[in-house]
Amino acid sequence: MNRRRSLLISVIAALLAGLLVYGVYVLQVNQVELQQTVQVVVPKDFVRAGQFIHEDMVEFKAIQKGSYTSSMMTKLTDVIGQESMIPLGTQEPILKWKLNRYHLLPNEQQATFQIPKEYLLTVSNGIRAGDRVRMYVSGSDGSSRRLFGDKEITVASVKSSANVEVDNPKNSNLLSKAQGDEQKMYTSRLEANGAIDQINLNLTENEWLQIDQLCSGKKAKLVIAFSSTSIQVQE
Repeated sequence: MNRRRSLLISVIAALLAGLLVYGVYVLQVNQVELQQTVQVVVPKDFVRAGQFIHEDMVEFKAIQKGSYTSSMMTKLTDVIGQESMIPLGTQEPILKWKLNRYHLLPNEQQATFQIPKEYLLTVSNGIRAGDRVRMYVSGSDGSSRRLFGDKEITVASVKSSANVEVDNPKNSNLLSKAQGDEQKMYTSRLEANGAIDQINLNLTENEWLQIDQLCSGKKAKLVIAFSSTSIQVQE
């Protein structure tokens, strides 16, 4: 009986020892992995918001794998030629959301069209560059309808009569959007450096031709309405 008991104790002790050794091994492996490094792209010097990134402005920096996140940039080709949405600190890993490649330019199916003033009935005062808007047509006979179905149109720019981009100079809408701050995006619209005099939209050729056909005869005008989806930060 004592021999059987001693044997059982020995087996349990051996199992516990094996588990302890395995646990130490796993901890060591994890520690080694954490100590491994990843090459990420960083600015050589401070980069202001709104600057285009050139090859001589960035370099690689090794960071611990445990500090790496999927939003960090690891390829120079993904950084060079992009625009800084917010200031980039010296030697700080560049995050994807801080960059954008010509984000206000039209895509390959579009062009940027300035809407003639005589085509416009109203334009929402809160519209800013980069926003999405809904388009409506109002006829002189009292008829009205929404254009382009449920599609929302991207605003390339809104200019004042002084040909200056309409925005809050102390709290830029685009900068607040890049930072993911919906509250600042909202409050930035309460103050502006001018009233909207010109609006430029990214449209396909067919969309522009449809607008021109409707409005050139002076029997219909456009209503351009701000869409709340413009201040919903994209994850």
